[in-house]
Amino acid sequence: MGQLETPKVYLGLPVVTAEAMRLMDRAAVERFGLAELELMENAGKAVAGAVLRYLKDPLGKTPGQATAVVCCGRGANGADGLVAARRLREAGVKVLVFICPPRKESSYPGPVTANLERLQALGVVAWRVETADALAAALREGDIVIDALLGTGASGKPAGTIRAMIQAMNRSKKPILAVDVPSGLQPDTGYHSGVFVTAAVTLTLGLAKRGLLASHAKKYVGRLEVLDIGYPPELVKEAARCLA
Repeated sequence: MGQLETPKVYLGLPVVTAEAMRLMDRAAVERFGLAELELMENAGKAVAGAVLRYLKDPLGKTPGQATAVVCCGRGANGADGLVAARRLREAGVKVLVFICPPRKESSYPGPVTANLERLQALGVVAWRVETADALAAALREGDIVIDALLGTGASGKPAGTIRAMIQAMNRSKKPILAVDVPSGLQPDTGYHSGVFVTAAVTLTLGLAKRGLLASHAKKYVGRLEVLDIGYPPELVKEAARCLA
């Protein structure tokens, strides 16, 4: 397959691996005192802002005219999606939220539970996906789809409910905006195992991930935007120095 050739800098910011991003998240919490929920709130707010811009141009819709279908996983990426859904609802967008059920004999992680409760306080129900039928019906109603299923920590080929949700999103032919990485795409290589989201726009969080800039990934990534989610500038400089 050969060595992956990607730039070290994108839009003036360092390009990182999934592991480097994980270490940045950890450092932001442990060294700089940012709470995990604060980072998620920043991420979801930034995603919602990008969605509102896309609704305006190219879709030509005001928030009150638009319906967004938000597809959330059971982990951190899903929590970001729940925050984005809440922020969009507060802006006047109709949101239809679907979430992958927790694993058998377990519950959602704390950040997911906390953001489910905050969303429900607005009167928005996050529907657990048992089959893809209800999701497919909602996708027909939606103007835009937010992919918040799998993030940089995911591994292996998407299966089960996640697989069904990815396939339903792609079949809808609606514009998909992916949170951080298109679900099913490997963030370090840009390759996939056969089940993946084809995004119109990828809203990557904090810094661009290496695989998103691979030439073979362009058709799945779509337009790449890097969203500022409040990482301390010193932390970003450290990441740049590590790549120098």
